[in-house]
Amino acid sequence: MPTTPLRVTVWGENRHEQRDPRVRELYPEGMHSTIRDGILENLGDAVTTRIALLDDPEHGLSEEVLAATDVLTWWGHMAHGEVSEEVAERVQRHVLAGMGLVVLHSGHWSKPFTRLMGTTCTLRWRNEADRELVWTVNPSHPIAEGVPHPLIIDEQEMYGEHFDIPVPDELVFVSSFSGGEVFRSGCTFRRGKGKIFYFSPGDQDYPVYHHRDVRRVIANGVRWARPAVADREVPFLDRYQTEWFLTGSGGQGLGDAAAAGKGA
Repeated sequence: MPTTPLRVTVWGENRHEQRDPRVRELYPEGMHSTIRDGILENLGDAVTTRIALLDDPEHGLSEEVLAATDVLTWWGHMAHGEVSEEVAERVQRHVLAGMGLVVLHSGHWSKPFTRLMGTTCTLRWRNEADRELVWTVNPSHPIAEGVPHPLIIDEQEMYGEHFDIPVPDELVFVSSFSGGEVFRSGCTFRRGKGKIFYFSPGDQDYPVYHHRDVRRVIANGVRWARPAVADREVPFLDRYQTEWFLTGSGGQGLGDAAAAGKGA
């Protein structure tokens, strides 16, 4: 078992909370704070957390912050276009090097997620307070641990198929809505050395992140996405001499090591 706390950065767009009284009423400290509280509620001393916001310098996601982050959670909706390409590329690179990423709700259209998926990540939607039933389709998966079957959300924005993502490595949850639609609402992916969990419930117009079992799923996702390897290095091309593994010699720096941020 890991002995050091998992370092979690909770990223929030924090736009609706500033502009929409209804959202501010539901989340007076911001959605990011409620998401962070749910993680702490379930994982306790096993994690340390920090919050990063869109309006922070470098969106709160400097190289130093990401290097000190084991798992990043991402909630964004109305301001995907305000996220700089530089920061999006930085997040993508850290995932490829081993950082975990938990993408929530409208984060399906965030720059880091679409970069990592390579598809449009678009879907069908309707915001008319549908009831959502989250069905567990992979009960032995660690993200499903302790989650009721089904998880009932009384009011939520409808997300429906077709969801234009690559075929998930693992499908954990499928949702159905009172309007009849279905949606792949809990999916995992591996990109490079990093693990990604997408979980769709969480529209800003409803108190979804106060729901005990939604908080449990997010916390389970954070724990599952912990880095699987110790080093945080993007794989890179290099030339090795014959039987380098017997001589103990390293790479010769004749590939793209510099481009990967590795000194040749």
